[in-house]
Amino acid sequence: MNTPIAIACAGIRKRFRRYSRSRPDRLKDVLLGNWRGLRPEAVLWALQDVSFSLERGRMLGVIGHNGAGKSTLLRLVGGVSQPDAGSLRVNGRIGALLDLGLGFHPELTGRENAYVNGVISGLTRREVARRMDDIVGFAELEAFIDAPLRTYSSGMRLRLGFAIAAHTDPEVLLIDEVLSVGDLSFQNRCMERIAHFKREGTAILLVSHNVAEVRRLCDQVLWLEKGQVRRHGTTAEVVAAYEAAVPGADTGDPITPVATATAAGVPLTMNENRFGTLEVELTDVRVPAALQARAALPIEMAFVAHRALPPPIIQVKLVRDDGVVCCDLNSHEAGIVVPMANGRGRVRLWLDRHDLAGGAYFVEVGLYHENWERMFDYHARAYRMQIDAPAAGEGVLRLPARWELPADVNPSPRMEMP
Repeated sequence: MNTPIAIACAGIRKRFRRYSRSRPDRLKDVLLGNWRGLRPEAVLWALQDVSFSLERGRMLGVIGHNGAGKSTLLRLVGGVSQPDAGSLRVNGRIGALLDLGLGFHPELTGRENAYVNGVISGLTRREVARRMDDIVGFAELEAFIDAPLRTYSSGMRLRLGFAIAAHTDPEVLLIDEVLSVGDLSFQNRCMERIAHFKREGTAILLVSHNVAEVRRLCDQVLWLEKGQVRRHGTTAEVVAAYEAAVPGADTGDPITPVATATAAGVPLTMNENRFGTLEVELTDVRVPAALQARAALPIEMAFVAHRALPPPIIQVKLVRDDGVVCCDLNSHEAGIVVPMANGRGRVRLWLDRHDLAGGAYFVEVGLYHENWERMFDYHARAYRMQIDAPAAGEGVLRLPARWELPADVNPSPRMEMP
């Protein structure tokens, strides 16, 4: 007897329309003659004539460059949007391991977030309660599950998100680049959970840039290029063709990092406060430990490329202690290409003045492929910085400002603030 089909796609197409920035957003503008602005400037086909089927208990890997249509395909299969042409049939309850931790509330405890996200995923509150001990144990958060989520590290949030999603008993599971969560022990349990799903007959659709991961886990592979199927077949056949055609594809060969701690002695731990392929690695980042109000802020970075790659895009974020992003800068938008000599580069970002309110902040630094295709090295919450300045109420910045009264108003006596 044939194995039932869980996902069947036949000739599906998906398009997006791009409109002019001057597109009218008021009925008045349209009536006054600007109706031509309602027409799209271009029609972009994200997927064209994509066909495949996936049986229960099998795993399909989807590979390709950014912009190839992989995430669009996941959204269509997940029911987030509908194809413009072709047919798509999904048989069974869908579970998703996509943006782990999406929807978490920082002021709720880990347990409360587990209840909320479990119910959103289709479980009843009673079902979540029955599985709570398993979720907490899987995430290794027994000592922290009743603490507010804002006190969790990035890795703890990801582990909780994976644990919740992994206990929803899906019949069709969608995975997008989330199988490298936590330390090696936790990753092994994630892989065991995926193998358990397959044994139980779950059909799994995996999107990944990690070719070694796809080779190890998947029964077949779909290679997308510019929205079209470049190749579809057995894992060995398609992965070999992909590696031959795509220079610099992430083959999964291990890279031993040069830097294992910051200059201040903070350990850099993969998938805890450090993320990426390490093909290009941050080797030295210098950030002031403390700054006075409105002082200049210099940030120095050195990096080394372990493979022949073009100069990376450098990203720098200023993040408040509670996770609020106060500033996000990158070399691409600035039109800067950092030269490398013998695979090494160094650059300084100089902020002439900051206007941050007093408190604790983190400088987060990342290196990316020249077209943002993949993350090479990202250091999260590793470089702490204390701003010695007055607070700004609920705000993030203390901008230069002054109060002025009309000349004919007699001001009341001024009250000096401490």
